[in-house]
Amino acid sequence: MSDVQAIADRVEIEALRAEITDAVMMRDYDRVASLFTPEGTLRWPHVDREFVGREEIRAGVERGQGLWEFFVQNVHPGVIRLDGDTAAGRAYIQEFGRMRDGSSHLNYALYHDRYERTPDGWKFSERVYEVRYLDASPLAGSPAPRARMV
Repeated sequence: MSDVQAIADRVEIEALRAEITDAVMMRDYDRVASLFTPEGTLRWPHVDREFVGREEIRAGVERGQGLWEFFVQNVHPGVIRLDGDTAAGRAYIQEFGRMRDGSSHLNYALYHDRYERTPDGWKFSERVYEVRYLDASPLAGSPAPRARMV
């Protein structure tokens, strides 16, 4: 693999990771599902959930997001290891928000990712969420009023 191809692959994988964060934050579940291979897998071991295939992933993410009154996810890039048409990597996550039941949630976590080059570009073949720190203390703040977008 050429250095130029490796650079392009890394940029495309970073764009994929940014795209999924945006899709989750915007609650665009169809877009979330489209970022996985058709047989891709999303695992949330901390709540004993696994979703296989785009339909299950879409439904699982929509159900999960429906539990939140508000939700913020911040993602920090991690390592990417290329291996031809596949790659593995990690993304570092900080999430917080309040659930519809009134409970609060703050965590620091990692996504352990596997990526696959497809005719439509790089896609997730697997994402496994590992919570490293969880704080359920009530959040002191509240969501800001929704700004009108121009």
